[in-house]
Amino acid sequence: MGWDPVVLFFVFGVVAGLLRSELKLPTALYETLSILLLLAIGLHGGVELAEQASGALVGQMFLVLLMGIVLPLIAFPLLRVLRFGRVDAASIAAHYGSVSAGTFAVVVAYMLAEGIFFESYMPLFVAILEIPAILVGIVLARGLSSSTNWRELGREIFLGKSIVLLLGGLTIGVLAGKEAVAPLEPLYTSMFAPVLALFLLEMGLIASRHMGSLRKTGLRLAIFALVMPWAGALVGLGFATLMGLSVGGTAMLATLGASASYIAVPAAMRLALPEANPSLSLGASLGITFPFNIIFGIPLYLQAAQWLQAGV
Repeated sequence: MGWDPVVLFFVFGVVAGLLRSELKLPTALYETLSILLLLAIGLHGGVELAEQASGALVGQMFLVLLMGIVLPLIAFPLLRVLRFGRVDAASIAAHYGSVSAGTFAVVVAYMLAEGIFFESYMPLFVAILEIPAILVGIVLARGLSSSTNWRELGREIFLGKSIVLLLGGLTIGVLAGKEAVAPLEPLYTSMFAPVLALFLLEMGLIASRHMGSLRKTGLRLAIFALVMPWAGALVGLGFATLMGLSVGGTAMLATLGASASYIAVPAAMRLALPEANPSLSLGASLGITFPFNIIFGIPLYLQAAQWLQAGV
């Protein structure tokens, strides 16, 4: 079995960036691609949710919220052991307690390509996981400080692009239903892989720039960025088992646990913890964890989910 061509677009972007090629996607195109991906994921989830809604969903949502609290509480002490300062450790922990929408797009494409069933409401879990880690990160850094502008921060968290697009797509899909959405179906079928490939090309170029910054932060950050995905994946596998998810859903929740935010959390941290060094968080999440997950991690997490459900 050959390499996934969508993933190879990411590798191509990384190599082109490291070679200092002039290749660059226009900013407006990159923004458009990310909007299309998030809307497509939400819309697909909404259409399927309308068909397969489950009474167990409320309990599962609570467990996902709890998972979003547990992840940064694991990341923070690990970062402190690696001798990162309190504020930087809290900021990085918030990134790793949240999720990567780009990684989720890749795992969706992977499951569809492999014909593996997964629960339709997984995009809802992505939106839920964006929120608690940010709040936990702020509390870890400052406690419940009155100096934090909670109103502005709440706006940044709940009205951020990724959450609005995912929930908007979900809502449209649920309200419209499968038949009415049929003309838009190419968004999450035939068009999804080409859009994702171009998105990952630009992500590869961005990741290559952050790889360079890792030389300044050294081995400690690299160790964390490679160890935390395994810890996060184990947490995801555990919570998926409690939730009774399918093999595909279990692998996806493990992937979400292993991922790190590079969109919603950086924007929130700029407001809440302006003294934190953003190059540490982005260097780890984009320079190491994102490439690791989409090239190696997703197949490994799927294998782990299969073993877990087979009772191995």
